[in-house]
Amino acid sequence: MTQVLYCSTLFGALTLAAAIDAGRLGPGDQRRLVIVSDNGPTPEIGDPLQDSPGFAVLRSRADDIVSWNEFIAPLHPSGWTPSDVELPMLSRALLARLGLDGPPAELVLESIAVAPAQALARLLPDCPVTVYSDGLMSYGPTRSRLPAEIGSRVSRVLHLDLVPGLRPVLLREEGVDAEALPDEVFLKVLAEAATIPDFADVLLALPRGGALVLGQYLSALEIVTPQQEAALYGAMVRAAARAGHTRVLFKPHPAAGRAQVRAVRAVAADAGVQLTVVPEELPAELCFATVRPDLVLGCFSTALLTARAFYDLPVAAMGTERVLDALTPYQNSNRIPATIVDAIVPRMADDGTTIAPPAVDCTLLVEAVSFCMQPVALPDLRGAAQRWISEHGTGRYFRIRRLRAVGLLASSGMYDRLASSRVAEWDVARSSLVRARSVRASFAQRRRAQR
Repeated sequence: MTQVLYCSTLFGALTLAAAIDAGRLGPGDQRRLVIVSDNGPTPEIGDPLQDSPGFAVLRSRADDIVSWNEFIAPLHPSGWTPSDVELPMLSRALLARLGLDGPPAELVLESIAVAPAQALARLLPDCPVTVYSDGLMSYGPTRSRLPAEIGSRVSRVLHLDLVPGLRPVLLREEGVDAEALPDEVFLKVLAEAATIPDFADVLLALPRGGALVLGQYLSALEIVTPQQEAALYGAMVRAAARAGHTRVLFKPHPAAGRAQVRAVRAVAADAGVQLTVVPEELPAELCFATVRPDLVLGCFSTALLTARAFYDLPVAAMGTERVLDALTPYQNSNRIPATIVDAIVPRMADDGTTIAPPAVDCTLLVEAVSFCMQPVALPDLRGAAQRWISEHGTGRYFRIRRLRAVGLLASSGMYDRLASSRVAEWDVARSSLVRARSVRASFAQRRRAQR
């Protein structure tokens, strides 16, 4: 019995290692093949994920590593999916590359709604699929509707318990159960990663305490401009200095460019703080355990929640409200991570003061925003959206035009006609979706019985 795992980030590799150690991916002696993909804009530049020091944690738990980039070269992983005509030939080619004479026992994927995960699911049919989360995005809705032949195969979602009590919305429309991985197992995996020589030497040299600023790659996602993103990190460094921190660590995102570091260095010099740039390949979580910063500051990075949930460190956020305003379309999958951080993480002002956000029902908020993002797939969450609006109004997390479009707010003239027509279309779509789910459930039951 062979299991095939797909991974594209170091955080995902650490999560997979924790899932294996927790016994959530079958017995320890099961044969495991890991398909690794570099989905960055220029994967040809730089070292592939499987050559990074931290990947050793997952490599030690796998029997073989296969590069997806090499398999589909010169095509780009994020922009290619096989056509129906290509499927039979490429499926045989992939099975041969994996050394399999039939479908694997299980396929474990991240980001199931997009390539390359969806391409792998099509090329490796006739096996159950487990989806695992590599961050806060799993708390939000599925980005797009899955093809019936894929959605019916998904059996569960594995995720880290980053927000205790909050259940992921991902794949809820498919009736898929979510399972949280044990915190202590993930922490043991991180402790193992910290002993890797390349990481251990860097961690030993980092200054203790101070403020740790988390970089992201907002401009690469076209959420803000590069200048706006650099200004945001500069504001974080200045705010940390005004809060009394004389040492600041800046952890750039692996997918971000060097321009961020240059901009932060200039601001730190002007603010009179000692700046240390953490190597981008070093997971922020290893810094949390070793450095024990006095403050972790970011925009809406998943690492803010790992710092708080797993290491009980003080955290603060800056810029989330501006990001929520800038995200387009409303369905942008970064909306839920930004919403969660904005709702539950203390907010730092430019002068270094920190304000706790008002207490909210995070489950209700996430379900309300998720409905507005994907009303056709999640009609059962309409009540959550109606309740949130009646109790809290429409500010901060919702847009009036979007609420009108999904039929939650009345309007006049053209908007009335548009909203009415869309709601009518969605009523038809919901009925079709219910029928499709019934067919999928029957199909999946027959396939399980045949196994």
